[in-house]
Amino acid sequence: MGERGEHTRGAAGPRARGGRTDRATEGFVAHRNLLFTVAYEMLGSAADAEDVLQETWMRWADVDPDTVRDTRAYLVRITTRQALSRLRTLRRRKESYVGPWLPEPLLTTPDVAEDIELADSVSMAMLLVLETLTPTERAVFVLREVFGLEYDEIAEAVGKSPAAVRQVAHRARAHVAARRPRGAVSPAETRAALEAFRRAVETGDLQGLLDILAPDVVLLGDGGGVVQAVLNPVVGAGPVAELAAGLGRFGAAASLRAAQVNGHPALLLRLDGEIDTVVAVRVDDGLITGLYAVRNPVKLSRVERATLLRR
Repeated sequence: MGERGEHTRGAAGPRARGGRTDRATEGFVAHRNLLFTVAYEMLGSAADAEDVLQETWMRWADVDPDTVRDTRAYLVRITTRQALSRLRTLRRRKESYVGPWLPEPLLTTPDVAEDIELADSVSMAMLLVLETLTPTERAVFVLREVFGLEYDEIAEAVGKSPAAVRQVAHRARAHVAARRPRGAVSPAETRAALEAFRRAVETGDLQGLLDILAPDVVLLGDGGGVVQAVLNPVVGAGPVAELAAGLGRFGAAASLRAAQVNGHPALLLRLDGEIDTVVAVRVDDGLITGLYAVRNPVKLSRVERATLLRR
């Protein structure tokens, strides 16, 4: 399917355009953080999102920017198509993944938390909900609900008619609504739950853990077969509390500190100064209902410095 709508094809690639290459670069850089956010929300992987951006740039570099009426829409469309292709490959890769697959955590800046809709859309809990959508449903949901694109723009990006996109959007919204966190949770409420969890872990207070964990809490661990992690979901306050209390065995070598991850409060576990685990949570009615422990070292490179996300 060719690029339509915002573009009429030019006669030459970037090497023949001289100064137009600079304008193409400026246009791409201006929207780069937005494009990364689109790709990351579709994939749940920063590494794959970066690959998608590289592929987007390669295609954009062959376009004459003077022939593009809406640079943002055009770039979002290319990024969406590349992300859809990558998402189908990624899903096949996950089928052979060792243990639960969790999204790659991102250390984020305060402005992400201030944008409530953006923070909700990149939370670990929401990204796991998006994993249950088909690739097209996920693309349509992200572009419509998070980035506010019109149906005809989305149709161009996913290769469907606007009427079909409306149907997909309706189906995806219903699917997400049935699985997303039950109500809005303030950052203060999440911080309070995390702080109670942290204190209980550090002091080995099993009852304190039982008090902050919901009876049906679920713990997911992602070691990717590289490091030790639970291979199956751990369900129930008792089993989860016993596992969490075991973190205290590391003693002075371990530190558990608060951080802003994927737009929400989280904890970073460091062993001998090195990041060992990112612990994100889902909180409902003041209790922790989901614990997401990412230990796979391949997924921890984005928690050393903040990643800029934009809508």
